[in-house]
Formats: sequence, C-alpha cells, structure tokens
Amino acid sequence: MKSVKNEFISFIHQLQDDICQAFEKIDGKATFREDLWERPGGGGGKSRVIADGNVFEKGGVSTSIVHGQLPEVMAQQFGVTNSQFMACGISLVMHPRNPFVPTVHANFRYFELYDQDGLLKDSWFGGGADLTPYYLDEKDGIHFHQTFKNACDPFGTDLYPKYKKHCDEYFVNKHRNNEARGIGGIFFDYLRPGTAGTVEEIFAFSQANGKAFLPAYLPIAERTMNLPYTDEHRNWQAYRRGRYVEFNLIHDRGTLFGLKTNGRTESILMSLPPVARWEYDFHPEPGSPEAQLVEYLKPREWAK
Repeated sequence: MKSVKNEFISFIHQLQDDICQAFEKIDGKATFREDLWERPGGGGGKSRVIADGNVFEKGGVSTSIVHGQLPEVMAQQFGVTNSQFMACGISLVMHPRNPFVPTVHANFRYFELYDQDGLLKDSWFGGGADLTPYYLDEKDGIHFHQTFKNACDPFGTDLYPKYKKHCDEYFVNKHRNNEARGIGGIFFDYLRPGTAGTVEEIFAFSQANGKAFLPAYLPIAERTMNLPYTDEHRNWQAYRRGRYVEFNLIHDRGTLFGLKTNGRTESILMSLPPVARWEYDFHPEPGSPEAQLVEYLKPREWAK
C-alpha cells in the first residue's frame, strides 16, 4: 500500500492558510489566534480561532496530525489489537454575526493504520462540507451545492448524488423527528484505495472538494454580510443555533470520538456557537421567513 501522508498534510496546511486569509480579508476587523498543541500519545495540531469580528462572531479553522497506539475504543471498532495509527485533517466551523449569513462547516481527513511492524495495512479518506442558513435565498443554496457538484463530477457523475445523500442522512437531529441541521452539501467517509479508486485518485478528489470550499461559501457570505437585521432576526438565529449545538453534542461522531479519547476539549468544542437559545415548544409563525426556512430543511435537489 502507498502512503500519501506527507502530501495530505501539506494540502491541509495550505488549505488552512488560504481559508484563514480569505476570512480575515472579508471580516476586515478580527484576525485568527493560533494555538499550537501537543497530544500526549503523539502528534498535535494548530487551532486557529476568530471572534468578535465584523462578519464572524466566532469561528475556527484547525488542523491536526496525531499518531501512536490506536485508542481502545477504535481498536474494538476496527477489530484489531496492538495497532498503530496516524490521523490528519482540517476541520472548520464559522458562525457569522449577521443572521442572513449562513453558518458553514467543512472537514477533510486521512487515516492510516499500521501493523505491529509499522507497515501500512489500511488507509481511508473522509470529508465534506455543509451549509446551515437561518434565512435563505434559494439561489445561495443552489450555488453552494452546484459548486461541490462541479468539483465531484470530473471523478464520476454518480459521486455528488451519492455523497449529497450521505450528507442529508447524517446531519439530522434524530431526536427532533429527523430534522435537518441545515441544507446539507456533501459528506463522504471510509473511501479506501482499491475500492473507491487508487490512492492518488481519492486524494485528488479530496483536494478538489477542499479547494471548492471558498468558491462555494465566500460569494454567499459577501452578498449577505451587510444586510440589515433586527433583534428578532438574531433571536431566530440563536434558536436555530440551539439545534446546531444539539447535533454536535448528541450525534456528531467526530465530537463524541474526540471527547471519548481524551482529545483537546477546547479544539473539539470550538464548533459550538457563542450564543444559542432554547424555547419550549416553539414554532415559527406560518407564512413567515422563519417558517420558510424550516421548509428548506428537507432533502431536495439543489444542483443541476
């Protein structure tokens, strides 16, 4: 088996730089604070956090490269013993201040598993991006999805529909009658060389989608970041952010895995919004823009 560990690490570090620079540019006020951290079992990462900006109320863009003895919870999941691993990836969540600017999430990761002699015996890729609006202009949803479809199509026209479906099925609050967190995007996981293409092909696919992130999101943020809003708009944003918190703490596999394996809590919970609210048995007024948003939180075809 061939390793692309070094190439993937270079890719996520460059993507982290590109995304942070682009976000600082459109914010015009706040800059990212960088924390370098080390994992006791091996490896570490770079967490970059932005807060109290003109556009971004809170956000983070983090990379990590960790390695060492495979945690017991993962060893049981994979049915192996005495294995070493390496995991690297980039993860980001941005919570804008203006309720008309959607929250956005993305991550791209690569995993290697080694035998007792340190030889590579398994590897896989995962990742994706999804959009969580509070108010939505339909053309923005189309733009976000179309950008990722355009990134997927050169690798197979069956990939975008398949990974969009994965995203629609994953980012839902099952305890809320399968209410979607947002309008989705794409989500892929466990893409292994040999079953999903060569390692070079899957890596290129991950790169294409990583590079599609800024073109997918920035035009939406730039178009909406200066729209006027009221306290009522902010209250709705905070209420919908509560659903975001529920998903991340109850269902998100990455969050739960990090907390169960003694990951860096500050980096893991970086994805949570700065302000959220819950109201008992709240329902938006029929016919309102808020009610319209709820109607968008159902699987639908966005891209052509």
